[in-house]
Amino acid sequence: MREKVRQLVDHPLFERAVIGLIVFNAIILGMETSASIMERAGTVLVAIDRIIVGIFVIELGLRFYAGPRRFARDPWRWFDTVVVLISVMPATGAMSVLRAFRILRVLRLVANVPAMRRVVTGLLEALPGMGSIVMLLGLIFYVFAVICTKAFGAAFPEWFGTLGASGYTLFQIMTLESWSMGIVRPVMEEFPWAWALFLPFILATAFTVLNLFIGVIVDAMQSEHAAEAAAEREGLQSDNEKILSELAALRDEVRALRGAGAER
Repeated sequence: MREKVRQLVDHPLFERAVIGLIVFNAIILGMETSASIMERAGTVLVAIDRIIVGIFVIELGLRFYAGPRRFARDPWRWFDTVVVLISVMPATGAMSVLRAFRILRVLRLVANVPAMRRVVTGLLEALPGMGSIVMLLGLIFYVFAVICTKAFGAAFPEWFGTLGASGYTLFQIMTLESWSMGIVRPVMEEFPWAWALFLPFILATAFTVLNLFIGVIVDAMQSEHAAEAAAEREGLQSDNEKILSELAALRDEVRALRGAGAER
């Protein structure tokens, strides 16, 4: 029985059906945000939503029954379980805020679509490398925030009056959002030399450090893709070795049969 259930949950059609239900459920949840639609078909939409949640619960139960150890070792299945548990919790009273989190079910696509799962895995692999870059970026922000607070705080207290205000203003400058006409040029009217401080900051953050983030993420995703390709090659090699061993065994059996026929 367990083997039949395992074959069912591993079948491509089963995976496609689950993905289809996730997409359909996301559409239903989006329709529930419309007051006019809920007035006309709210009862039907809520009923469909509950049916889909029930199907998700059954699906996770089948996956757990098919392979408890495989289920426990797969972090994506734990993610699916948490999302579904949020969906089945009562969304009334103090827990009504959980209704807004039902849309998290659409994130199950990440666990069921290999391409998305590969991207997320690459991002997670990049986190250790990104940590050192965040520390470097924080150090640069702190140095420039102290300088800006001391240099421009008295003249522009709304932008550089405190260390926190300076950090937020520098973050806006780093994102290049209205940095020239909105901040730097007004400051340069009071302090003509200010460009000598802001331009190196932009070059060090927006054009250097942020590109390091991209480089680390791309490198991690390439490593993940290479690891999957190597695993596939090993799987094909092992399959080929099994086929060759079976052929060799079959050849030996044929030779033995021929030898037995010759002796007769």
